[in-house]
Amino acid sequence: MNKAVVLLSGGLDSTTCLAMAVDKLGADNVTALTVFYGQRHAKELEAARNVVDFYKVKHYEFDAAEIFRHSHSALLETSTESIEKSSYAEQIEKNHSPKVATYVPFRNGLMLSMAASFADGLYDDDLVELYIGVHADDNAAGHAYADCSAPFIASMSAAIRIGTYEKINVVAPFLHQKKSEVVKVGLGLGVPYHLTWSCYERGEVPCGHCATCIDRARAFELNGVKDPTEINFQIKASLGYEAQ
Repeated sequence: MNKAVVLLSGGLDSTTCLAMAVDKLGADNVTALTVFYGQRHAKELEAARNVVDFYKVKHYEFDAAEIFRHSHSALLETSTESIEKSSYAEQIEKNHSPKVATYVPFRNGLMLSMAASFADGLYDDDLVELYIGVHADDNAAGHAYADCSAPFIASMSAAIRIGTYEKINVVAPFLHQKKSEVVKVGLGLGVPYHLTWSCYERGEVPCGHCATCIDRARAFELNGVKDPTEINFQIKASLGYEAQ
Protein backbone atom coordinates (compact mmCIF):
# COMPACT_ATOMS: atom_id res chain seq x y z
CA MET A 1 0.00 0.00 0.00
CA ASN A 2 1.16 3.55 -0.68
CA LYS A 3 2.40 5.67 2.22
CA ALA A 4 2.33 9.42 2.71
CA VAL A 5 4.67 11.93 4.29
CA VAL A 6 3.13 15.34 4.90
CA LEU A 7 5.17 18.49 5.43
CA LEU A 8 3.21 19.87 8.38
CA SER A 9 3.84 23.41 9.60
CA GLY A 10 0.82 23.56 11.88
CA GLY A 11 -0.88 26.01 9.56
CA LEU A 12 -4.15 25.83 7.69
CA ASP A 13 -2.87 24.56 4.33
CA SER A 14 -0.58 21.79 5.52
CA THR A 15 -3.15 20.58 8.05
CA THR A 16 -5.67 20.25 5.23
CA CYS A 17 -3.09 18.20 3.31
CA LEU A 18 -2.68 15.94 6.33
CA ALA A 19 -6.44 15.46 6.51
CA MET A 20 -6.52 14.51 2.84
CA ALA A 21 -3.71 11.98 3.25
CA VAL A 22 -5.36 10.38 6.28
CA ASP A 23 -8.72 10.29 4.49
CA LYS A 24 -7.12 8.57 1.50
CA LEU A 25 -4.65 6.18 3.13
CA GLY A 26 -5.59 5.90 6.79
CA ALA A 27 -3.65 7.28 9.77
CA ASP A 28 -1.41 4.21 10.05
CA ASN A 29 0.01 4.91 6.60
CA VAL A 30 0.69 8.62 7.11
CA THR A 31 3.64 10.37 8.72
CA ALA A 32 3.87 14.09 9.46
CA LEU A 33 7.18 15.92 9.25
CA THR A 34 7.68 19.34 10.85
CA VAL A 35 10.77 21.48 10.31
CA PHE A 36 11.97 24.18 12.66
CA TYR A 37 13.94 26.64 10.57
CA GLY A 38 14.29 29.46 13.07
CA GLN A 39 10.87 30.96 12.38
CA ARG A 40 9.80 33.72 14.75
CA HIS A 41 6.29 32.23 14.90
CA ALA A 42 7.55 28.98 16.43
CA LYS A 43 4.11 28.69 18.01
CA GLU A 44 3.15 26.86 14.82
CA LEU A 45 5.25 23.89 16.02
CA GLU A 46 2.95 23.60 19.02
CA ALA A 47 0.02 23.71 16.61
CA ALA A 48 1.55 20.90 14.54
CA ARG A 49 1.87 18.73 17.64
CA ASN A 50 -1.77 19.35 18.51
CA VAL A 51 -2.82 18.45 14.97
CA VAL A 52 -0.93 15.13 14.91
CA ASP A 53 -2.41 14.27 18.32
CA PHE A 54 -5.83 14.82 16.76
CA TYR A 55 -5.11 12.59 13.76
CA LYS A 56 -3.03 10.01 15.65
CA VAL A 57 -0.28 9.89 13.01
CA LYS A 58 3.46 9.44 13.46
CA HIS A 59 5.30 12.73 13.80
CA TYR A 60 8.94 13.71 13.37
CA GLU A 61 10.56 17.10 13.93
CA PHE A 62 13.80 18.32 12.32
CA ASP A 63 15.89 21.38 13.17
CA ALA A 64 17.24 23.25 10.14
CA ALA A 65 17.70 26.66 11.78
CA GLU A 66 21.47 26.71 11.29
CA ILE A 67 21.04 26.69 7.51
CA PHE A 68 19.20 30.03 7.63
CA ARG A 69 21.48 31.70 10.15
CA HIS A 70 22.72 34.21 7.58
CA SER A 71 19.31 34.95 6.08
CA HIS A 72 17.77 38.39 6.54
CA SER A 73 14.20 37.15 6.18
CA ALA A 74 11.77 38.98 8.43
CA LEU A 75 10.19 35.63 9.23
CA LEU A 76 13.17 34.44 11.26
CA GLU A 77 13.59 34.94 15.00
CA THR A 78 17.08 36.38 14.44
CA SER A 79 15.75 39.15 12.19
CA THR A 80 15.56 42.74 13.37
CA GLU A 81 12.92 43.58 10.78
CA SER A 82 9.27 43.90 11.73
CA ILE A 83 6.51 41.98 10.01
CA GLU A 84 4.64 44.06 7.43
CA LYS A 85 1.01 44.63 8.40
CA SER A 86 -0.42 44.57 4.89
CA SER A 87 -1.38 42.15 2.13
CA TYR A 88 1.19 40.60 -0.20
CA ALA A 89 -0.14 42.69 -3.09
CA GLU A 90 0.34 45.90 -1.10
CA GLN A 91 3.85 44.88 -0.09
CA ILE A 92 4.86 44.10 -3.67
CA GLU A 93 3.48 47.39 -4.91
CA LYS A 94 5.23 49.33 -2.15
CA ASN A 95 8.61 47.61 -2.59
CA HIS A 96 8.52 47.47 -6.40
CA SER A 97 9.71 43.87 -6.11
CA PRO A 98 7.94 40.50 -6.37
CA LYS A 99 9.91 39.15 -3.40
CA VAL A 100 8.40 39.92 0.00
CA ALA A 101 10.36 40.38 3.23
CA THR A 102 9.01 37.12 4.69
CA TYR A 103 10.50 35.01 1.89
CA VAL A 104 12.92 32.46 3.41
CA PRO A 105 15.67 31.50 0.92
CA PHE A 106 14.77 28.28 -0.92
CA ARG A 107 12.85 27.06 2.12
CA ASN A 108 10.43 24.82 0.25
CA GLY A 109 13.23 23.40 -1.86
CA LEU A 110 15.14 22.47 1.27
CA MET A 111 12.09 21.02 3.00
CA LEU A 112 11.06 18.94 0.00
CA SER A 113 14.60 17.60 -0.32
CA MET A 114 14.80 16.76 3.38
CA ALA A 115 11.38 15.13 3.32
CA ALA A 116 12.21 13.08 0.23
CA SER A 117 15.41 11.75 1.76
CA PHE A 118 13.62 11.04 5.05
CA ALA A 119 10.70 9.29 3.34
CA ASP A 120 12.97 7.20 1.14
CA GLY A 121 14.59 5.73 4.22
CA LEU A 122 11.50 5.50 6.41
CA TYR A 123 9.42 3.64 3.83
CA ASP A 124 12.07 1.51 2.20
CA ASP A 125 9.70 -0.84 0.38
CA ASP A 126 6.74 1.44 -0.38
CA LEU A 127 5.76 4.10 -2.85
CA VAL A 128 5.39 7.45 -1.09
CA GLU A 129 3.22 10.49 -1.69
CA LEU A 130 4.97 13.60 -0.38
CA TYR A 131 2.42 16.33 0.43
CA ILE A 132 3.13 20.05 0.48
CA GLY A 133 0.46 22.70 1.07
CA VAL A 134 1.42 25.43 -1.41
CA HIS A 135 -1.50 27.18 -3.07
CA ALA A 136 -2.20 29.69 -5.83
CA ASP A 137 -2.71 32.68 -3.53
CA ASP A 138 0.97 32.48 -2.53
CA ASN A 139 1.81 33.94 -5.93
CA ALA A 140 -1.43 35.44 -7.18
CA ALA A 141 -0.41 38.86 -5.90
CA GLY A 142 2.75 38.86 -8.01
CA HIS A 143 5.14 35.97 -7.40
CA ALA A 144 5.56 36.70 -3.68
CA TYR A 145 7.08 33.29 -3.00
CA ALA A 146 9.02 31.84 -5.93
CA ASP A 147 9.36 28.48 -4.19
CA CYS A 148 5.57 28.11 -4.08
CA SER A 149 5.13 28.54 -7.82
CA ALA A 150 3.93 25.88 -10.24
CA PRO A 151 7.21 25.79 -12.24
CA PHE A 152 9.21 25.40 -9.03
CA ILE A 153 7.07 22.57 -7.66
CA ALA A 154 7.10 20.81 -11.05
CA SER A 155 10.88 21.00 -11.19
CA MET A 156 11.36 19.76 -7.63
CA SER A 157 8.84 17.00 -8.19
CA ALA A 158 10.68 15.81 -11.29
CA ALA A 159 14.04 15.89 -9.50
CA ILE A 160 12.67 13.93 -6.54
CA ARG A 161 11.11 11.29 -8.79
CA ILE A 162 14.38 10.83 -10.65
CA GLY A 163 16.49 10.85 -7.50
CA THR A 164 14.34 8.23 -5.75
CA TYR A 165 13.96 5.86 -8.71
CA GLU A 166 10.33 6.94 -9.24
CA LYS A 167 9.50 5.97 -5.67
CA ILE A 168 8.42 9.35 -4.29
CA ASN A 169 5.77 11.54 -5.88
CA VAL A 170 5.25 15.12 -4.74
CA VAL A 171 1.58 15.92 -4.16
CA ALA A 172 0.60 19.60 -4.12
CA PRO A 173 -3.21 19.35 -4.21
CA PHE A 174 -3.82 23.09 -3.95
CA LEU A 175 -1.13 24.34 -6.31
CA HIS A 176 -3.70 25.82 -8.68
CA GLN A 177 -6.35 26.62 -6.06
CA LYS A 178 -6.95 29.60 -3.82
CA LYS A 179 -6.87 29.51 -0.03
CA SER A 180 -10.65 29.74 0.07
CA GLU A 181 -10.77 26.47 -1.87
CA VAL A 182 -8.35 24.90 0.61
CA VAL A 183 -10.73 25.84 3.41
CA LYS A 184 -13.69 24.47 1.46
CA VAL A 185 -12.00 21.08 1.15
CA GLY A 186 -10.97 21.15 4.80
CA LEU A 187 -14.44 21.97 6.05
CA GLY A 188 -15.73 18.98 4.13
CA LEU A 189 -13.15 16.76 5.82
CA GLY A 190 -13.81 18.17 9.28
CA VAL A 191 -10.30 19.61 9.65
CA PRO A 192 -9.68 20.89 13.21
CA TYR A 193 -8.81 24.42 12.13
CA HIS A 194 -9.16 25.57 15.72
CA LEU A 195 -5.86 23.80 16.40
CA THR A 196 -3.92 25.53 13.62
CA TRP A 197 -1.78 28.67 13.67
CA SER A 198 -1.13 30.99 10.73
CA CYS A 199 0.03 34.36 12.12
CA TYR A 200 3.64 35.44 11.52
CA GLU A 201 3.85 37.16 14.90
CA ARG A 202 4.85 35.65 18.24
CA GLY A 203 1.79 36.63 20.26
CA GLU A 204 -0.64 34.39 22.09
CA VAL A 205 -3.37 35.53 19.69
CA PRO A 206 -3.06 36.28 15.96
CA CYS A 207 -2.21 39.89 15.09
CA GLY A 208 -4.94 39.93 12.44
CA HIS A 209 -2.99 42.29 10.19
CA CYS A 210 -0.04 40.41 8.70
CA ALA A 211 -0.45 39.03 5.17
CA THR A 212 -1.15 35.46 6.26
CA CYS A 213 -3.76 36.59 8.82
CA ILE A 214 -5.43 38.65 6.10
CA ASP A 215 -5.45 35.70 3.68
CA ARG A 216 -6.80 33.32 6.31
CA ALA A 217 -9.65 35.62 7.33
CA ARG A 218 -10.61 36.14 3.69
CA ALA A 219 -10.60 32.40 3.00
CA PHE A 220 -13.12 31.68 5.74
CA GLU A 221 -15.19 34.70 4.81
CA LEU A 222 -15.50 33.48 1.21
CA ASN A 223 -16.80 30.17 2.55
CA GLY A 224 -19.44 31.95 4.61
CA VAL A 225 -18.15 30.67 7.95
CA LYS A 226 -16.20 32.09 10.85
CA ASP A 227 -12.67 30.97 11.50
CA PRO A 228 -13.15 28.41 14.32
CA THR A 229 -10.15 29.86 16.14
CA GLU A 230 -11.88 33.21 16.46
CA ILE A 231 -13.87 32.40 19.59
CA ASN A 232 -10.83 30.85 21.27
CA PHE A 233 -8.71 33.90 20.62
CA GLN A 234 -11.46 36.30 21.63
CA ILE A 235 -11.59 34.51 24.97
CA LYS A 236 -7.81 34.73 25.34
CA ALA A 237 -7.86 38.42 24.44
CA SER A 238 -10.48 39.03 27.12
CA LEU A 239 -8.10 37.41 29.61
CA GLY A 240 -5.35 39.84 28.72
CA TYR A 241 -3.38 38.01 26.03
CA GLU A 242 -2.26 40.20 23.15
CA ALA A 243 -0.44 39.73 19.87
CA GLN A 244 3.15 41.00 19.98
